[in-house]
Amino acid sequence: MRLGHISLSHFNSTSFRKIDQIIVLLLLNSRKPSGRYCTSLDTIRAYTILVDMYTRKRAVGHLDADCFYVSAERVRDPFLKGKPVGVLGNQGACVIAKSYEMKAAGVKTGEPIWDAVQKCPDGIYVKRDFRWYETLSRSMLEVMRRLSGHVEYYSIDEFFFVAEPGPGQSFQDLAVAMRQTILEELDLPVTVGIARSRTLAKLISDSAKPFGAKAVLEKEHEEHLLARLPVTEISGVAKRRAKRLLPWGIASCLDLAKADRGLVRKLLTATGEALWWELNGEPTGEIHSARPRHKALSRGGSLGESTADPHRLYAWLVRNLERLIEELRYHRVMPGKLTLWVGYRDGIPGEGQTRLAVPTDRFDLLLEALRPCLRRAWRPKHPANRMHLIAEDLTDRDTAQGGLFSPHDPRAEALADVKQRINERIGRFAVRSGATLPLKSIYDDGANGYDICDVRGKICF
Repeated sequence: MRLGHISLSHFNSTSFRKIDQIIVLLLLNSRKPSGRYCTSLDTIRAYTILVDMYTRKRAVGHLDADCFYVSAERVRDPFLKGKPVGVLGNQGACVIAKSYEMKAAGVKTGEPIWDAVQKCPDGIYVKRDFRWYETLSRSMLEVMRRLSGHVEYYSIDEFFFVAEPGPGQSFQDLAVAMRQTILEELDLPVTVGIARSRTLAKLISDSAKPFGAKAVLEKEHEEHLLARLPVTEISGVAKRRAKRLLPWGIASCLDLAKADRGLVRKLLTATGEALWWELNGEPTGEIHSARPRHKALSRGGSLGESTADPHRLYAWLVRNLERLIEELRYHRVMPGKLTLWVGYRDGIPGEGQTRLAVPTDRFDLLLEALRPCLRRAWRPKHPANRMHLIAEDLTDRDTAQGGLFSPHDPRAEALADVKQRINERIGRFAVRSGATLPLKSIYDDGANGYDICDVRGKICF
């Protein structure tokens, strides 16, 4: 047994009595090549290695690409470097990402293109291309996995990782090395933060942007940083939660870290208590090297141009359902519950929900179940601008039990299989429902053929 190859993850207790027990087991089960048992000198060496593993500082890192969509466009077109660039989404209607140069001109994320052009007339505006962004994202993931043994693919441009400095390397050295490696190999600027927990690591990387590299593991330095950050900088604490905290004198991240834990739990539930632990340097969750099983799957988003036309709204429902079925079949699951949410321009949403008698991924059965949901979610004469279709209560396709009276239609199932094979071979949406004909312009625009939610394997949407 080679002690130098024992990982810290093999141990759950930090007690030295446990170390003693491990060493006894190692010595009883380890012999030298000569056949005799290890000596007291070997015991000392083993003890030194294990103590070092228990007392070594552990840290979590967060790597975030700077202006990722813009940076990705600059990788394939260097002409864009140093110029104000905006990436357009939602059928080209608004700016979903912008360069720092465009930000300096006053353009905001989510701003309509016509307003952005007024603020930044010299800007260069390009259509989104999530297939290209995914290619670079997965290249970053490959590099990250080379640099750390445990990497979480959190989002298309964010990664959490276990920070493991090499011999003679500090955590700060590691942060700088990671940043430089990504830049040199992929030409992508990124910012790296390293801290005692993932929440602290993200706060540090956010504060170090752009193109920063910062490791903060001393409590005094942590508190200095937290004192100048408003509590809304924490992922999971938006304006509504911040408003709930303010009467108790909790306005900054440091205020939250120093608040009574019971009070935080009372105000923000168990989720808030977990954030409290994280702010105090105690990790509450593991780094997921592989994505956990989905609890729900969804498809939807902006409708682009608002519409009050029921036929067009129905076409969007069918489009989102076909996209959802793609995902259901990929993950080999079937839903038992469906929710249809429709957002309207006046801010008042509509919603319809249904439970399926038997889990299924058949298009005809799911559409039949969703028609009443659309009727409940539809608000006549009110322009709709967003739609989301959510599948829950997921059951494994291979083990799902059919009901006594569940319809079994071999022809419909064979048709679904043929449709899937054709689309996989010829191109996505080559075969689709005729109900989507009102959305011809959407399908004709290649930028709408692949979206952020189509990038699989990441933890966050």
